[in-house]
Amino acid sequence: MVYINGAASISPQNSINFDEFFKEIKVYEDLFLKSLTPDYKKYMKPIEARRMSKTVKNGIICSQIAMNEAETEIPDAIIFGTALGIVSDTEKFLEKMLYDNEQYLTPTSFIQSTHNTVAAQIAHRIKCRNYNFTYVNRGFSFESALLDAIIHLKEGKKNILTGGGDEMTEHYYKIIKKTGIFKQDETKNTDLLKYETSGALCGEAVSFFVLSDDKKTETYAELKDLRMLYKPENNSEIISEIESFLESSNLQCSDIDLIITGYSGNKGGDEVFDNILSEKFAGTPAAYFKHLCGEFQTASSFALWLSANILKYRKYPDFIKLNDKIPEKISNILIYNHYFNINHSLILLSES
Repeated sequence: MVYINGAASISPQNSINFDEFFKEIKVYEDLFLKSLTPDYKKYMKPIEARRMSKTVKNGIICSQIAMNEAETEIPDAIIFGTALGIVSDTEKFLEKMLYDNEQYLTPTSFIQSTHNTVAAQIAHRIKCRNYNFTYVNRGFSFESALLDAIIHLKEGKKNILTGGGDEMTEHYYKIIKKTGIFKQDETKNTDLLKYETSGALCGEAVSFFVLSDDKKTETYAELKDLRMLYKPENNSEIISEIESFLESSNLQCSDIDLIITGYSGNKGGDEVFDNILSEKFAGTPAAYFKHLCGEFQTASSFALWLSANILKYRKYPDFIKLNDKIPEKISNILIYNHYFNINHSLILLSES
């Protein structure tokens, strides 16, 4: 058994506190969604915060909250998934190198630009010398970290700190928007599904979880299973994988009380969700989440945080609903996400 005993997320929404998040959705009309800035003074000294990028600070805070909830001081492993790493520090180092003609370079930005900075800083801060690994597998980065954590638990470890996250900067957005995969103009997140244009609404978030084989009173949910599917040929293959995935947990599509999907505003990619919902989950309450955090390669980590909280607190926010079907109970949640129809993932959660 794999249980989620602690969970935290910092995103464009008030996600540090689920009660605040549940009250209202933050409305944006921008090129991409930016994470809210927490009060860093509550969690670290100002001199520490000054030297860290946003993603590193948010990762430290999320991990601290998750470990406090799980009553874990030193995890048996720290595993993080990120596709882009610390983009802001990479940009700082490159700009400094250009403007100063490769002279007088300080090492801080270079040191903190590496992908494993978040996991390393967490370990350094809590003096954890256990297994520490960062996965950089594009759209499967977080899922790979999650899978590694599950394997470690099955091998006998007790508490695994697992997270995922990516950041977006103005410079990187200007570069990546040229590919056409993201919206070219300012987009209102609450009207995400009304746009007929191609491209997803870009965003960012960092989320952390404490996974354990030990169920507690405050356990969020049971993580039943995980599966990844790379570049499926058609919808039939996706449906077959979903059916097979659920059968491995002795479930059918009709046993899913809520399916949370990764609609991103990209018309072509969202048609995949349209087809799957109409063919296999027509009678199932359905929701989506990327109008809250935007599209990025580890967005499924935010979906896991959202799903875990729904199961724990038995609250189903109106602003994530895709249809008017209300679940009589919420025992099984299926998260189905894909990153531009390349990296498809399925995560199954059940009430603990």
